[in-house]
Amino acid sequence: MIRYVLRRLALAVLTVWLASLGIFLAVHALPGDVATQILGRDATPQAVAAMRTELGLNEPLWQRYGDWLSGALHGDFGTSLVTHQPVADELTLRLRNTLLIAALAIVLGIVLALVCGVVAGLTRDRWPDMLISTLSLAGMSMPEFVIATLLALAFAVAIPIFPAVVTAGPDATVAELLPALWLPACALSVVMAAYIIRMLRTSVIDTMASEFVATARLRGLAPARVVLRHALPSALLPTVNVVAMNIAWLLGGVVVVESVFNYPGLGVLTVDAVHNRDLPVLQAIALLGAATYALLNLAADVVAMLLNPRLRRRAVA
Repeated sequence: MIRYVLRRLALAVLTVWLASLGIFLAVHALPGDVATQILGRDATPQAVAAMRTELGLNEPLWQRYGDWLSGALHGDFGTSLVTHQPVADELTLRLRNTLLIAALAIVLGIVLALVCGVVAGLTRDRWPDMLISTLSLAGMSMPEFVIATLLALAFAVAIPIFPAVVTAGPDATVAELLPALWLPACALSVVMAAYIIRMLRTSVIDTMASEFVATARLRGLAPARVVLRHALPSALLPTVNVVAMNIAWLLGGVVVVESVFNYPGLGVLTVDAVHNRDLPVLQAIALLGAATYALLNLAADVVAMLLNPRLRRRAVA
């Protein structure tokens, strides 16, 4: 098992390295000139040339990539071209704020998906299944910004329970941000749960029709024990990777949702960085997303192996 985890970890490191190379090349292939963007179109050619030299844009591309990657491995992502502050310092507060939303969305989404997915699977073709399937299909079909807007209209305008727009800055305390967490987290959790519900429903139906569940019923075990002790662990196996991919999706979905609510997290920082061509910030956020995606997939494989004895034996072999 340890050998399998090490192999998967090496593959994750390779994936992140390839992603870092792609991120660097893609960002530097963007049209326009960073120096001109910073100084403005009225800047003289001499000023633009001096700014390019100061930013290191005259150095060979491979050398710039090596310097950036070396710094990133040590936690130094460079300096923001807009605020002139270390990128790592800007990311720290923004990442904390985004993680607050992500953590709440993950808890709400997984609990909602587990309850609805199991209920839908156990009540196949009956009204609870039809209702849950219809709502989950609607959640999959609607973009997250539409769900966020509808929640804001319902619970910030029609029934003013939560704030519609966040006015606090990135350095706000958790207590100050707490009232503003719920609407963005609920918008993300609805979309995330919809995909998991569809997968879990199908998995529960297949598991309940399996031979080992029929054997457990013939032994006279209570229905709750049959579901919780025998069917549910097996039904969760196909959904582990779906959960991991949806958690990784949060980094992309949060960009849109945070922009709707003006929430001071990574999403708003990403939009501002794209608008201002703040390349170091863009590179750091993209690399963070790639590393998160690789680690979540590694965690999903390990969890699936722990839940399935056959996968453990195959990994040992």
